[in-house]
Amino acid sequence: MKILVLNSGSSSIKYQLFDTDKKDVLARGMVDKIGIAGSSLVNHRNDGDSVKLVGEIVDHQVGIEFVLGLLVSAKHGSLRTLNQLDAVGHRVVHGGEKFNGPVLITDNVIKEVEACADLAPLHNPPNLKGIYAMQDILPDVPQVAIFDTAFHQSMPDYAYMYAIPYTLYKKYGLRRYGFHGTSHFYVSKRACEILNSEIEGHKIITCHLGNGASIAAIEHGKSVDTSMGLTPVEGMIMGTRSGDLDLGVLTYIIDKEGIGVQAANTLINKHSGILGISGVSSDMREVIRAAEEGNQRAQLALNMYHYRIIKYIGSYIAAMDGVDTIVFTGGIGENSVITRREVCKNFNYIGLELDQQKNENLRGEGIISTNKSKVQVMVIPTNEEAVIAEETMKVVEANKVYVMNQKLKQL
Repeated sequence: MKILVLNSGSSSIKYQLFDTDKKDVLARGMVDKIGIAGSSLVNHRNDGDSVKLVGEIVDHQVGIEFVLGLLVSAKHGSLRTLNQLDAVGHRVVHGGEKFNGPVLITDNVIKEVEACADLAPLHNPPNLKGIYAMQDILPDVPQVAIFDTAFHQSMPDYAYMYAIPYTLYKKYGLRRYGFHGTSHFYVSKRACEILNSEIEGHKIITCHLGNGASIAAIEHGKSVDTSMGLTPVEGMIMGTRSGDLDLGVLTYIIDKEGIGVQAANTLINKHSGILGISGVSSDMREVIRAAEEGNQRAQLALNMYHYRIIKYIGSYIAAMDGVDTIVFTGGIGENSVITRREVCKNFNYIGLELDQQKNENLRGEGIISTNKSKVQVMVIPTNEEAVIAEETMKVVEANKVYVMNQKLKQL
């Protein structure tokens, strides 16, 4: 089955074309600066062929038209014709309480995703643009939505509820939803495959550490808690997001600075986190370099970042009454030797022993704890697109009759 995976952002479209039969990525690429001067499309084919096209890409529909045209082009394409495309899988950030798994996209599903836009105003609207565009361009190709929030729908109510009036939860759905669910699902499953261990009975803490960051407690293959909340702001200190913050601090800033809700939202989403503390960058690599050169604010940002990870891991060990495996993933989790070292040194009390040589030399996936360690520590590059492709294939196969009927309606 040939499946196109789309991740539509506010001004970009990331994509991968999968051949699920051969378990191969035929092509991958990105449309950047949609609606902005200097728009471009970069495509990399699995045989090494690469191309960059620069031109005016005014909206997501034009961007997707460019992608599809390139995928079937004689020189740089991976498909002979668009008729070879069997399905499209979309990353959708917020599914609210309606969706606890991937779903075939119908008009009713689109309405529900639109209704969740208030919960993820920066993410769901551009995700929907990708869906709308594909409906217009290839209406007979089935589409599937895979939600970042779905994996965390297994959390118990005492973990996802906020201590606010219950009527507000019932009225607006105000609760912890969590994000990066596809990543947490993939790396926890992959960890058990590497360890040749059944996921049932396994207690895993997964640390997705990138510009956006979240940690999840996974027991028996199900998420029982996670650090992000109603929005992706809660939890970890991130590149530009504040993470956990006393609400009184925010109301104090609003009062003293004389700013409105929108400006306050921008403050905690765009100007806080690693960038706000260090004053250097939201890029961890630049902050580490600055700290090594003696920048005290950069060092403070690192110390705060690592401390927050330690606190969450510690709380999840308590919540699950132990842990078998800790997994690092995401750009920082996969590449920062310093972050992994600084975090792990605080868990000697549970018998965790980090192998410093493995930690420094590992490339790709593997175990970085010692053979004597009572807790396995692993690094696993995430692969959310592969999960989306696999789940899309399963949903389409499970809905063959519906898909066929929809195609007949188009004739």
